[in-house]
Amino acid sequence: MKHVTLHNMHNSFLCALHAGGGSGHEPAMAGFVGRGMLAAAVCGEVFASPSEDAVLAAIRAVTGPAGCLLVVMNYTGDRLNFGAAAERAKAEGLKVEMVVTADDCALKAKAAVGRRGIAGTVLVHKIAGATAAAGGSLDEVKAAAEAAAASIGTIGASLSGCTVFGQPPSDRLGPQEFEMGLGIHGEPGAYRERIRPMSGIVDEMVSRISGEADSYLPLKQGERVALLVNNLGSTTALEMHGAAAAAARLVETQLKACVERLYVGPFMTSLGMHGLSVTLLRGADKGVLALLDAPTEAPAWPSAPAIYAPNKVPVLLPTGPTDEAGEDGAGAAAGADSGANSEHARAVRRCLEAACEALLGAEAELNALDGKVGDGDCGSTLAKGASAIQAALQSGALPLDNPASTALALASLAGRSMGGTSGAVYKILLTAAGASLRLGGQQGLTLTAAATALLAGVAAVSKYGGAQRGDRTMLDALGPAAEALNAAAEQSQAAEAAAEAAAAAAAAGAEATCSMAAAAGRSSYIPAEQQAGNPDPGARAAVIWLQAVARAL
Repeated sequence: MKHVTLHNMHNSFLCALHAGGGSGHEPAMAGFVGRGMLAAAVCGEVFASPSEDAVLAAIRAVTGPAGCLLVVMNYTGDRLNFGAAAERAKAEGLKVEMVVTADDCALKAKAAVGRRGIAGTVLVHKIAGATAAAGGSLDEVKAAAEAAAASIGTIGASLSGCTVFGQPPSDRLGPQEFEMGLGIHGEPGAYRERIRPMSGIVDEMVSRISGEADSYLPLKQGERVALLVNNLGSTTALEMHGAAAAAARLVETQLKACVERLYVGPFMTSLGMHGLSVTLLRGADKGVLALLDAPTEAPAWPSAPAIYAPNKVPVLLPTGPTDEAGEDGAGAAAGADSGANSEHARAVRRCLEAACEALLGAEAELNALDGKVGDGDCGSTLAKGASAIQAALQSGALPLDNPASTALALASLAGRSMGGTSGAVYKILLTAAGASLRLGGQQGLTLTAAATALLAGVAAVSKYGGAQRGDRTMLDALGPAAEALNAAAEQSQAAEAAAEAAAAAAAAGAEATCSMAAAAGRSSYIPAEQQAGNPDPGARAAVIWLQAVARAL
């Protein structure tokens, strides 16, 4: 069977570019068939050269008056079968030439065989394909391909071999080893070593290509290069881009070359190999860059020029009113808060100090409750937030005389000091409350404004966290507290009585969680019988600080 991929819109009056090899390297070669790159690609079985007949069939299909150039990687089977097909095509009167790529820098060349052709071949396809698409003659396309092939160097490294279908996985590498210079068919590399940080591995790869005295591809200082970092099969996108960034940095800082283009992705794989290869193309002048950037319809080639910009100018992100809390929790105008000693500010300080002391004193209780239904750190997490608030109070960093600024500063402190889900929940609660106070234009804190702000905070936590009243969360305490505070405001009660009513409503709500089955949070993964009889730790924590605030007033 002949496995041939053709560009069905190929202009037969243009020189045709034809490549191929064994399967298992996808997207190579079929993925590079399209206007501006290959006119044809022929694939053999997995890691096996395509047959002479298949190669010849592809030559016949795409070769017109302008002729055909075969780009063949340096493997014996490929050279023989493509060469034999080329000779038969010539005997039939077709104009055919062949260029062999041999960019592997892992081993010193052997007299009879030479270096292997690997991922750098794709850059040859692109440069020669663009030359052909621009109307270049067969001789011009061949010259472009030969110049590119002489200007590339590649080396691969991998944490695993490749597993061929139906065969057992390779056990050549241990769990803490990587292999340098292995082939794209799973052939052993130059050597194996213990795994070390990626930057060190990439440093060695770049050095073996161009950084050593007798390196395969010596570079001049300031030389313009293109860099291709190729995924050998199963390397993650995070690993690939980390390696690409390290490679580009090393080329510029150690080799003193200028990276003009940086290509990252799967270009020539080795089935599921967990590795990558690095290719350098030297002499990337304006003419070469124009060919690399020329448009192509080949689906596996990047659709936009891979321009490398190492010296990116940092962009200042816009700020807003809710950014006023700094690293120490200070408001933008905290240091100039002329009302820090006002009656209102003193009352806020008393409430915050009482709440913090109560949470610190309840750390063990809350951890024990959380240990029954979660990861046992609820008390410790809230204690971190309490300690951060105490430090901000001591340093005078909180804008205590402006209710909205106080809430927003506390939100920032909670998110930064507590972290995790609890930090996010309290940050949303306090940010929404602060936004409500700011929109209300409150300079002093009225009972109505406080109730409205707490209701807004509770609604925001429910909206973004997904929990509702009855789901066995802190909302089962804070929801009733907010409603009680609002009712007290409507009845024009004193602040002290309103705070006591809110704390009592929260306590009743928290107690009710003892018989609830959790429907949100980590507790929802715990069997209902294990939760029974114990209040939700988050709800209990809300009761503790609300009761402390009521006593402080």
